[in-house]
Amino acid sequence: MEIQIVEANAADVPVILDLIRGLAEYEKLSDQVAATEEKLRSTLFGLRPGPDVLLAYAGEECVGFALFFANYSTFLAKPGIFLEDLYVRPEWRGKGIGTALLRRIAAIARERDCGRLEWEVLDWNEPSIGFYKSLGAVPMDGWTKYRLTGDSLQKLAAAHEES
Repeated sequence: MEIQIVEANAADVPVILDLIRGLAEYEKLSDQVAATEEKLRSTLFGLRPGPDVLLAYAGEECVGFALFFANYSTFLAKPGIFLEDLYVRPEWRGKGIGTALLRRIAAIARERDCGRLEWEVLDWNEPSIGFYKSLGAVPMDGWTKYRLTGDSLQKLAAAHEES
């Protein structure tokens, strides 16, 4: 069966949300999904759209997606792409869908003259780690990811407003 990779649009929001929930379930993070169709429609396709979304179809069935956005390397003085999510429905894994999505993103990176394509993977996700290494990806040893969310983010923002 031929796999088709297409750019998502606002009409695809219900299937995008379904795929996000499938990804969260796989990553054992379902309790953290606050996304709704309304939020996705606004942030993905609203006045200030952020990321790009690609959908993978096998025939009429949407079997996976990739969501990515632009970043920038000051050292390279070039834009880059950060792959936030890549997900293939369990019954479609091992059929080249993840590879097809990544090939399309790599082509977009080349079209945009990007210096790099980056993403993160959970430490326990050995199937994905093996897949990424088979493509030539290497882990970024020596870097620790930091995150501000919720109250910590609000507190830091409030401190700016007070200064």
